[in-house]
Amino acid sequence: MIDRRQFLQTSGLISLAPWIPAFLPGTVRAEAAGKDGRILVVIQLDGGNDGLNTVIPFADENYAKYRKELMIKPKNVLKLNDSIGLHPGMTEAAKLFEDGQFTIVQGVGYPNPNRSHFESMGIWHRARLDSRQRDDNGWLGRAVESVARRDSADSVYIGDEAIPTALKGRRTNAISLEREADMALLTSPTTSKSPLRNDDLTRFVTRTQAQSFAAARQFDESHQYDGSAATYPTTNLARHLRLVSRLIKLGAGTRIYYASQGGYDTHSGQFYPHRELLSEFSGAVGAFLGDLKAAQLADSVVVLAFSEFGRRVQENGSAGTDHGAAGPVFLAGGKVRGGLVGEHPSLSDLDQGDLRMSIDFRSVYATILTDWLGIEAAPVLGGSYATLELFKT
Repeated sequence: MIDRRQFLQTSGLISLAPWIPAFLPGTVRAEAAGKDGRILVVIQLDGGNDGLNTVIPFADENYAKYRKELMIKPKNVLKLNDSIGLHPGMTEAAKLFEDGQFTIVQGVGYPNPNRSHFESMGIWHRARLDSRQRDDNGWLGRAVESVARRDSADSVYIGDEAIPTALKGRRTNAISLEREADMALLTSPTTSKSPLRNDDLTRFVTRTQAQSFAAARQFDESHQYDGSAATYPTTNLARHLRLVSRLIKLGAGTRIYYASQGGYDTHSGQFYPHRELLSEFSGAVGAFLGDLKAAQLADSVVVLAFSEFGRRVQENGSAGTDHGAAGPVFLAGGKVRGGLVGEHPSLSDLDQGDLRMSIDFRSVYATILTDWLGIEAAPVLGGSYATLELFKT
């Protein structure tokens, strides 16, 4: 019988073996993780975030007309200018915006929007609109395939679900890690009966376990990298970003990290749950960037946050909102330009009840690939897309 500890010490070791030795001195290659050592952290807002109650056109009289139950009163909006503001739950994001470290790209979507969670998320993950052109490879997986192979993982998913399609590629090394405790369980090899038999798998583990256990011990004992530079909220997303911070500080060599936050499918009773979700997102990102700033790493990391679609402009009869189309995308970090990009979609010129798209999400991707990661975008995205002014020069 294999208990959880034994399972993690073996299967966990196997899954981390191509990556975890990079923690050890001398095993990380001299070249940076990406262009100038740049790292991308993606946060997926699962379920379809209600962008209209996230980035709020409080001065537009149509807002109150469409949102009688869900309206955020102007006095409570965190005002960014004289017409646009953030949801009151996003206090940390508002501070980052004021400091020029938070960018809001407005009206992001794609032509002929699909209101299916599965289909729309698949489009965002693969950067392909035509289902005939889609396979199991994602935009980030294709991106990292175009750069030289490394000793460390190409990408790390922080979570207990399957690795997102966005990270998958034909030759990519993507791994998943859910919690720091799982790393701690790898800190010493089993001394009792091994759950493995004397076969190729055993020999593989034997070849790698000395480095891997030592690396895991280094991670477990690295108290100087325990996130103490910032106080993280007690939320799952904050816990996941704290783990990302530790891995970055330890020099894991990975250039792409990915996390998700669920709960945004707010068909009923949206008002308070949506506030909690946005507060969790805002607080986690604020703590994460504060932590990195204290470690003098904030200029090396950019956070990208997106959702598969926005919500309908008109609230429904259950004090919620249904699946819509365009919505905001967020970027945060020391090197983003900050501010608003694009115009807020008009509430007097709707597309069959939805906010009209003005910026194709592939333009956001193209800008991140070209201007942040230093990767040619056209082969990754299957075409050329206009770039945006998202980063400081």
